[in-house]
Amino acid sequence: MLEEVTYVSKRRQIASIHAITELQEEYSVFEANLKQFNTSSQLCISAEHHSHNLTTDKHIAVLQTSKSKPEIMEIVACSMGSSTSSLYSALAKTVSRPALPPPCDSNYNPGNDLDLDQDPADPSELLQECKEVLRNRPAQLQRAFVQTGHGDARQAIRVMQWNCPMDALNWAERKYLILQEILTYNPDIICLQEVDHYFDMFQPILASLGYQSSFCPKPWSPCLDVENNNGPDGCALFFNHKRFQSLNTTHLRLSAMMLKTNQVAIIAALRCRATERAFCVAVTHLKARSGWEVLRSAQGSDLLRNLRNVAQRIETEEQSDTDIPLIVCGDFNAEPSEDVYRKFATSNLGLDSAYKHLSTDGKNEPPYTTWKIRPSGESCHTLDYVWYSHRAFDVNAVLDFPTAEQIGPNRLPSYNYPSDHLSLVCDFSFKDPTLVSQ
Repeated sequence: MLEEVTYVSKRRQIASIHAITELQEEYSVFEANLKQFNTSSQLCISAEHHSHNLTTDKHIAVLQTSKSKPEIMEIVACSMGSSTSSLYSALAKTVSRPALPPPCDSNYNPGNDLDLDQDPADPSELLQECKEVLRNRPAQLQRAFVQTGHGDARQAIRVMQWNCPMDALNWAERKYLILQEILTYNPDIICLQEVDHYFDMFQPILASLGYQSSFCPKPWSPCLDVENNNGPDGCALFFNHKRFQSLNTTHLRLSAMMLKTNQVAIIAALRCRATERAFCVAVTHLKARSGWEVLRSAQGSDLLRNLRNVAQRIETEEQSDTDIPLIVCGDFNAEPSEDVYRKFATSNLGLDSAYKHLSTDGKNEPPYTTWKIRPSGESCHTLDYVWYSHRAFDVNAVLDFPTAEQIGPNRLPSYNYPSDHLSLVCDFSFKDPTLVSQ
């Protein structure tokens, strides 16, 4: 096993303490607004054309209204290897970098996250390093791409959507498994949820491979309640700077009933360097658990509204004659039967779900994207999606899911897979612009 080397950045520590204090104050306002409503009454949430009722109950506590204040937090950069390894070299450069993430509800330019002068790491070398560390573990799940026969695969844009939660195995084990999954499929754009090691692993390692990135933490993260935590978790978006130019990045704290919630999103406007065409890619993670369907629906409506506004702003800035296409990735915590799914499927933004291409008729989602064992029994659901503008993009290929036999009787996470959610990987290509404008 490669030797662990730990660094502590005091600058990051101070910045993180200030960030937590600000988030506590902001969340106190949110909590006070919620208390204005009688907990036995129903909260009316207006979302687009419909009004729904949400009963407030003890589950409000899930929004992390803990009164305990977090202890002093240290941002720790843990190397992934010896002083001669590529992983070590990438991580060692993060000590002097500021750790304070940009606030939600803001525009943010991620250009400073990438050292353009550094020599890019060899992804095959990093992948081999991961495999060497994992050599005594079961083999990686074998998955294959299913070709759709649509579009020009020669200029495909590969997008990965993945939720890799903090409670899936311990960090010393799962960090190599996470990197192995990413490096195996070598995506151009990576959309992640429940990222709790952005500064000490994801950002430096992926920056060494040429990815620019952006991180939006949850306002009140359950990670802060963990002893010796690594800071708040949140959504992260990465893109290959050699393939894309950043035009604008927006961080969102999703709203419901005009109240800010604990869920976030990132919308990045990019320009493809090969085609000169602009598009937006977004990542989000909606409220979890049953009983919160109406809240998820309202959060989805808020995200759709913001997507529309950002796309229109980019259209104006780019003086585009056509709509700016979208790719929206996320753990929606919602089955296809839920209202938030229907909102995205019927939105006037012209979105479709890429993974329907796995079905024989092209109309149904896969049977599962997450499969775990809870105390109450097995939990097998379709909750993760990659939405795209079907008038502007073709889906060239999608990564198939492992079978129940491959996953194994203990389900996910496992010794050879670091998350209870399976990664979704899709290849997209731009359609002929003359066809898009018609």
